[in-house]
Amino acid sequence: MKKIYFGMLAIFLGCLPLQAQQDTSVAEVKKAIETFFEGFHKGDTVLMKSTMHKDLTLQTIYRTKEGKDVLNKGDAAKFVNAIGTRLDSQKWLEKLLDIEVQVDANMAHAWTPYEFYLNDTFSHCGVNSFQLMNDSGVWKIIYLVDTRRRAGCRE
Repeated sequence: MKKIYFGMLAIFLGCLPLQAQQDTSVAEVKKAIETFFEGFHKGDTVLMKSTMHKDLTLQTIYRTKEGKDVLNKGDAAKFVNAIGTRLDSQKWLEKLLDIEVQVDANMAHAWTPYEFYLNDTFSHCGVNSFQLMNDSGVWKIIYLVDTRRRAGCRE
């Protein structure tokens, strides 16, 4: 019985470093996403790009007024340019309601429901799905797909 108890204890204690590493990775992924949005809100494309992989893929899923579901492929360079050239009179706020993160080795997924405001007026809501990779110790966003809708929002 003692052998079983000590064996279970050894397994439990052996798993503690893995959990600590997992917790650190989750925190680092959240920080990357928060930094991305800090740059987005400030119009600071250098800060945004510090979190983006050079081969970032962007997509948006939405439903047209006619009820057709559409997948739109974005262009990361045009997206960054739009942020950098946004007029000072335009205030964009993407308010994240939560960040749920899953990590496996050097890949992570984050799910972030949001509400979007244009000049302090509610515009739409949806969810962002981020895929990230750990690139030599730095979490980089490799894929971002979001949904956009006006119905069923908390606002």
